[in-house]
Amino acid sequence: MKVVCVGGGTGLSNLLRGLKKEVGNRIEELSAIVTVADSGGSTGRLRKSYHIPAPGDIRNCLVALSESEEILQKLFQYRFKGGELEGHSFGNLFLVALTDITGSFISAINLASQILRTKGEIIPATTADVHLWAEFSNGEVVEGEESITEYGKASKAKIVKVWIDPPDARAPIDAIAKVQDADLIIFGPGSLYTSIVPNLLINDLRQAVESSNAIRIFVVNAMTQPGETDGYSAYDHIKAFLEATGLSKVDIAILNTKMPSDGVLRRYIEQGQEPVIPDIAKIAKAGITVYAEDLIGENQDFVRHDPDKLTDTILRAYSHALS
Repeated sequence: MKVVCVGGGTGLSNLLRGLKKEVGNRIEELSAIVTVADSGGSTGRLRKSYHIPAPGDIRNCLVALSESEEILQKLFQYRFKGGELEGHSFGNLFLVALTDITGSFISAINLASQILRTKGEIIPATTADVHLWAEFSNGEVVEGEESITEYGKASKAKIVKVWIDPPDARAPIDAIAKVQDADLIIFGPGSLYTSIVPNLLINDLRQAVESSNAIRIFVVNAMTQPGETDGYSAYDHIKAFLEATGLSKVDIAILNTKMPSDGVLRRYIEQGQEPVIPDIAKIAKAGITVYAEDLIGENQDFVRHDPDKLTDTILRAYSHALS
């Protein structure tokens, strides 16, 4: 089958690490459509200087899909310490340089993919220099992915609407073609309003997803995110995703049911994060097939989906949907 993943951040790159192992086996073709609305850190500084799409999430996906030697993967993730390059990652600078040399952000990604020998294609959601905006429940309007999350944390106000500027940004033709040809489209996991939704705010990409015959799977986050999804249940995540993007449906929801260890859970709660409540019955009542399983990894520092467990559940859900 042909699989398209839509998202950004660590959630998308983590998902790709599992799926790439099935390329050439259960997966014929794997593509990632990646948000370029990030505005923080090295990415934000490079965007301001060079007026290019955000390279950070693209870099993480390149490394996640890479079959190259470990040293090359480490090189792309290397962050400079001290001096004018403080905080910049080598991979971000490499993509900026390649974009300048080739005159094309997409060409730069394709060349980097060849160097890192990726098992899948990485496509930016748009090549336009897009910026994310959000309106909060208190009426405040905030620009920038990083600023949106920080304002949500500080104000405790809820996000009620998100949009991009320019509103007429278009998706690359390759992204549209991949969606039209897909058997399975996966959304998430990741930051709901700042990594997943921004991709579907690009009109022609949203229209391509809406008209696609592919099965749509939404992977619900294991933990809530301060400033974005405080207090959200699994059903709330899906409802907010559909409302923010204007999509009519998802077919399958994948939920984690395993609780983190006490020590890890305590640390997350201190940071304002809680396990997402798996309100299975509510989702099922909405006509969505639910797979609720133990999906988080054994890593004791972070609560993240285990790439292999998640891949197995996704492919099993797809197979059942066809039968």
